Amino acid sequence: MDAGLLTLGETMGLIAADGIGPLEHARGFHVGIAGAESTVAIGVARLGGRATWLGRVGADATGEMIGRRLRAEGVHTLAVRDQSFTALTVRHRRTGTLTQVDYHRAGSAGSRLAPTDVPVALVQSARILHVTGITPALSDSARAAVFHAVETARAARVPVSVDVNYRGKLWSRYDAAPVLRDLVSRADLVFAGPDEAALVLGAGDAMAEGLAALGPAEVVITDGSRGCTALIHGERYAVPAPAVTVVDPVGAGDAFVAGYLADRLADAAPGERLATAVATGTFAVTVPGDCEGLPSRADLAALSTTDDVSR
Repeated sequence: MDAGLLTLGETMGLIAADGIGPLEHARGFHVGIAGAESTVAIGVARLGGRATWLGRVGADATGEMIGRRLRAEGVHTLAVRDQSFTALTVRHRRTGTLTQVDYHRAGSAGSRLAPTDVPVALVQSARILHVTGITPALSDSARAAVFHAVETARAARVPVSVDVNYRGKLWSRYDAAPVLRDLVSRADLVFAGPDEAALVLGAGDAMAEGLAALGPAEVVITDGSRGCTALIHGERYAVPAPAVTVVDPVGAGDAFVAGYLADRLADAAPGERLATAVATGTFAVTVPGDCEGLPSRADLAALSTTDDVSR
C-alpha cells in the first residue's frame, strides 16, 4: 500500500467546556478528539493528500470514536486495541486569551505503543514519516516505537519529518533536550517554535542554522502571529501571518505542519509550502477545537499568502 504521509502517536478523547470562564461554571461541554499527529493527518487529508495514522486505543467508547472520526476524515487508520483506557484531555478557556488543559493519560493505551506495533512494510511504503516530540515523552516503549519507525524510514530513504512539539506537562526540559536533539539529528525536515529550538540547541545558537547543522535539510521556525522563517536546502524564507480574529489557538501549530506536508506531498516549491502552511494555521485559529477548522483547498483560495513570501 501507499501510506502517503504516515504518522504515529496518541490520540485522546477531548472534553471541552463551552464558553469562557472557570471550569466549574461551564454550562455545557462538547466531545471530540485531540492529538498532534492525528490532527496533522486530518489536515493533510482535507488538503487532498493521502494520510495514515497509527496508534493504540482502548477497547472503550472513546477508542471507537477516535477510529470512526479519523476514518470519516479520510485518514487510513491503524488503531491497535489495548486493554488499557483511552486517554482523555479536559480543556476550558479560563479567559478570552488563556486556555487551560488537563491530561488524563498516564498508563493509557496510547502510552503503550511499542516497536512491534509499527509494520516495517508500512513505513517503507510511506512518502513521508511524521513524528513529534510528544510521543517519546509518554513512555519508554512509545519512545522506542518512534525511533524504530524513524530508523526504518531512514533505511528505506523515506523522508523523516519531526515537529519538536515540547510539552512541559509530560517531561522536564532536562529530560527532553537530549532525546529531542537526537530525534532532530535523524530528521530530514524539522518544525520548531523559538523556545523549542532553544531547548534543542541551548543558548546562543542561531535557530534555523543551528537546527540545520544537526542534519535536517529543511528547517521551519514557527512563531505564531508573526508567521514563520525557514532555511530550506540553504535558502532562507520568511512568511508573515495575516491578521485574523483568534477564536482558539489550540492546534494551530499542527495545522501549519499539515499545510506544509500536504504541499510537500504535492511536490510544491518551498515558498508555496510555507504559504499554504501559514494559511492553514490561520484558518485553524478561527474555529474552536483541534481539527474542526482545518481547511480544504477551496477554503485556502480565500486566504492566499503566496505573494507575501520573501527571500
